[in-house]
Amino acid sequence: MPGDGVDESKRATLRRFAALGAASPLVRLADSSSDSTAPGAIAGYLSATPGAHFSKLRDDLQLGTGETQHHLRTLLQEDAIESQRDGEYRRFFPADRFSEFERTALGYLRRDTARGMIVELLRDPSATAKELADRLDVSNPTISKHATQLEEAGLLTRESGYGLRQPETLLMLVVRYAESFGENAIEFAAEADEHVAYDG
Repeated sequence: MPGDGVDESKRATLRRFAALGAASPLVRLADSSSDSTAPGAIAGYLSATPGAHFSKLRDDLQLGTGETQHHLRTLLQEDAIESQRDGEYRRFFPADRFSEFERTALGYLRRDTARGMIVELLRDPSATAKELADRLDVSNPTISKHATQLEEAGLLTRESGYGLRQPETLLMLVVRYAESFGENAIEFAAEADEHVAYDG
């Protein structure tokens, strides 16, 4: 039947992320609904993709809108996950795993231009606005707009050029979750050792 392939793909996706959920500290989240794989899949997905917003989570797990809303509401009520407003998005995280700074950073790392700026500034802390614009192939006003947002979020300072706040934390988040961010993060993670300062 035509729908069987889609259903099997959905089941395989849910099973894959449910396995991650079972290996995470979020196993307490059993759900009594007919599709008990979905809560574990959401938990596993958020362990691998913290800071995902509703639409991405729903689409990546191939769930329906109502189904996703139901399971997220249950997980939030059980304190298995938590959420944080990020502009027009509400982003979801495993509970009690990230500081407020880390949750905010993960939200911005899920935005293409903001992530590109953070990655480039981790690579080259002396990069200017024009250099960032050239490297990311965007306009200077676009860099300025995102720099303002990053500064207001507490991730960037513009006191003397552009400087990242808590760069070690940002580097750790980019490297740890690189596969969920995309190609520029994966490329940076492969060279991250060059950007880590060791004492002694």
